[in-house]
Amino acid sequence: MTSVLVAIIGGYLLGSVPVAVLVGRVRGFDPRETGDRNPGFWNVMELAGWRAAVPVFAGDMLKGTAAGLAGLAAGGGETGPLGVVAGASVLPVYAAVAAAMAGHAWPVFAGGRGGRSILAFAGGFAVICPPAFALGIALLVGVSLARRSFALGTRVAVFSLPVLQLFFMPATRVAATGALMCLIGWRFGQAALAGRRA
Repeated sequence: MTSVLVAIIGGYLLGSVPVAVLVGRVRGFDPRETGDRNPGFWNVMELAGWRAAVPVFAGDMLKGTAAGLAGLAAGGGETGPLGVVAGASVLPVYAAVAAAMAGHAWPVFAGGRGGRSILAFAGGFAVICPPAFALGIALLVGVSLARRSFALGTRVAVFSLPVLQLFFMPATRVAATGALMCLIGWRFGQAALAGRRA
């Protein structure tokens, strides 16, 4: 339980780093106060262009990856074929990624006003199941080029990850990944409700 607690605390603090807010501050705006008010990659891209958004994309992904790696280390570094998380490391890794997503959504370093945790999830998933993540990247590139839409490619890739994971990990792990994705759905729901009240 100590390893899980360490993973949760570390994951939450990593997730709480407000990359989009920091990038926006350098550019002279707060993404929580303009555009769609979501402090994430898409809003920064719309407000300041690709060049400003790339550090947000990388930073938010790395938060999830770093949390997942911290959880892996806390759980003894157990992995199975192709590097998928296994054994005693499963719970700490999932806990750390969930905590990083929660930190991104409700960051302690940004007044609890965070984003939707999509990239933090994707970065953490890269640790949970590297081969499925690699296939997701291939889907992202393929769909984006075929349909000339990075937004569509991203959606297809993210929502395909649990399906791709089934090729490499048991259904119980896929269910845990689905539980992580429920936080993303929750955040989208909250944003939709907030938009109606505005």
